[in-house]
Amino acid sequence: MSSINLNNDLFANLDYHPEKSGRIELDSEGAEEGLAQLVLTIIELLRQLVERQAIRRVEGGNLTEDEMEELGVALMNLDVKMDELKEIFNLDDNDLNIDLGPLGNLL
Repeated sequence: MSSINLNNDLFANLDYHPEKSGRIELDSEGAEEGLAQLVLTIIELLRQLVERQAIRRVEGGNLTEDEMEELGVALMNLDVKMDELKEIFNLDDNDLNIDLGPLGNLL
């Protein structure tokens, strides 16, 4: 039975090291879409957190009628703006729901 010297025989041809250019090649369209998706995901996460906090404040009786009205209008306007941005970047709600692996989905 012959043994193989792993350090010399098997990996002898794996000494190739590509030249380092110092640059990462990115597809500009893909990068723009990915960045838009990430930014809109963060905005949607924050919008949902603000909405939940607003609901807690309303249920807690901490807001006047005028404050509740202003808050409702602001949240509706933000929702409309998010829909506009998703349309501009050709994204839907599923695109903003990042899979966090064992933690589940973000949204």
